[in-house]
Amino acid sequence: MAKLGKRTRAAREAFAGKENLTVEDAIELIKANASAKFDETVEISMNLGVDPRHADQMVRGVVGLPNGTGKTVRVAVFARGAKADEAKEAGADIVGAEDLMETIQGGTIDFDRCIATPDMMAVVGRLGKVLGPRNLMPNPRVGTVTMDVAQAVKDAKGGQVQFKAEKAGVVHAGVGKASFEKDKLIENVRAFVDAVSKAKPSGAKGTYMQKVSLSSTMGPGVSVSVESATGN
Repeated sequence: MAKLGKRTRAAREAFAGKENLTVEDAIELIKANASAKFDETVEISMNLGVDPRHADQMVRGVVGLPNGTGKTVRVAVFARGAKADEAKEAGADIVGAEDLMETIQGGTIDFDRCIATPDMMAVVGRLGKVLGPRNLMPNPRVGTVTMDVAQAVKDAKGGQVQFKAEKAGVVHAGVGKASFEKDKLIENVRAFVDAVSKAKPSGAKGTYMQKVSLSSTMGPGVSVSVESATGN
């Protein structure tokens, strides 16, 4: 069995026996034990009572975190002409059309969010097998297929987070940095949980929100009371 380092051992001891905490107590515990040499991301994981293999049980959406993510988001935009210029002016990191498609097909994906104008979807559609598994495929349901590319770029840069249920019905996202003030992290967590709650699909049966956990990048996870996470 591998020997645990002092930091890992101390973190596990701090979290031992603690579960079903309030959001406030969980954030306090995570912040106190986020001791890596970099600013760790505070992450949320939600187990939902859905089977996303069924179309009427898919959970996906987007939420603008009130205090941002603390992360620098690189944005790629598929657009031509005036819309390409708008995207560049709004701060897009990469703008292109067929040339961008070829770059991605060649294996270079140097961005965290992908936006496209509707007329570009015939080009972007060829990248479904590449972008889809990475949750980067532009989608009108989350505002990444739009004519208002400038606003979409600003939203992506300003702390907007996309979410999508994985195979086991788990939704996962970063909701800020460990360096954030406690109240700002709490506000972000509840905003994210509220968005996932509102995205409950018509085909969901039984208990929708089954478990909520919080962790930092290098730290253990801790379960959070669903009632506290939803603010009830």
